[in-house]
Amino acid sequence: MPVTRVALVGLGATGMAMGASLLRRMDCELVGAADRRESLVGRDLGEVLGAEPLASAVVADVAALPDADVAIVATTSVLEQVAETVIPLLQRSINVVSICEELAYPWLSHPDLAARLDGIAKSHQVSLLGTGANPGLIMDTLPLLLSALTQRVDRVVIRRRTDMSRYGRILSKFGLGMTPDQFTKALNEGTVVGHIGFEQAIAALGDGLGWHLDKIVVEAVRPTFVSETDRAGEHVTVRPGTIAAVTHPARGLADGRTLIDLELVFGFFRPGDPISPGDYCRVEGAEQTIDISSDLGFESFLSTVSVAVNVVAAVVDAPPGLRSMGDLPVRAVASKGANHMSVNGERTSK
Repeated sequence: MPVTRVALVGLGATGMAMGASLLRRMDCELVGAADRRESLVGRDLGEVLGAEPLASAVVADVAALPDADVAIVATTSVLEQVAETVIPLLQRSINVVSICEELAYPWLSHPDLAARLDGIAKSHQVSLLGTGANPGLIMDTLPLLLSALTQRVDRVVIRRRTDMSRYGRILSKFGLGMTPDQFTKALNEGTVVGHIGFEQAIAALGDGLGWHLDKIVVEAVRPTFVSETDRAGEHVTVRPGTIAAVTHPARGLADGRTLIDLELVFGFFRPGDPISPGDYCRVEGAEQTIDISSDLGFESFLSTVSVAVNVVAAVVDAPPGLRSMGDLPVRAVASKGANHMSVNGERTSK
């Protein structure tokens, strides 16, 4: 079985979960990690992940990472910042997977930087992919795949109500846990921005369907409801009187008509809330309308971790350049449960 050597960049909550998953994969070897926090630099990566020592210390800079086939970058949502990390990796001929939302399909939102990254990747014969639960799969690749069931698509509507209680530092950009006054102040100052990646998801979906969108409208994120009790997550607790959920909508338009209608609600949900977790996708076609829904919803944290880990081999095998999920074969990104071991070292499936 070919083994893919993987390096991690960023050991926040998501990066740590990816590392733990990679340690259990028989088709991957975790060879190193980079993180700038002084509390982690120099420590054995296996011990940081709560596992056996790996004889590989966490380094502060990607330049000090050992050679790898692919690096998974889990640091920030901002493409300009991620590019500073990604470019040195590409120049070392290391393929890159990143959960930076703006990298999922940056050709419309960041055309110059997208072209530069594409050129660097091609010149070093490696590929670069931005992916995750969304953008990457749920709001772009999944409806594209479903569209094959009808010969013409007239409109796509997606509603996500996703629980965020497993996330850590990224929650600040949503304003969860703030009082309404704190939220308004942070929104005006630009520190609360809501979901990043709407433009990329809409552009990827529109291009995949052959639509020429005139405009992508991303509305301001807004509070949905305030908590009356403590809501404890794995890393953050939402206190009474603070915002427990926010709503963020976006649309893709052509000739004044909304062709892509997206809405996200992020929150710490509890039974009895006015909104419950769940996902809904509607592809309105000429021959038929395709509706899929889940009362439980796609678990955002676990989905992001799974997508990033499942695509590593596909990215290594992909043609050089900046890629999107739509470029990769379905079989190549499908779950490889037979290559995943349980904590006791046994295969979890056959």
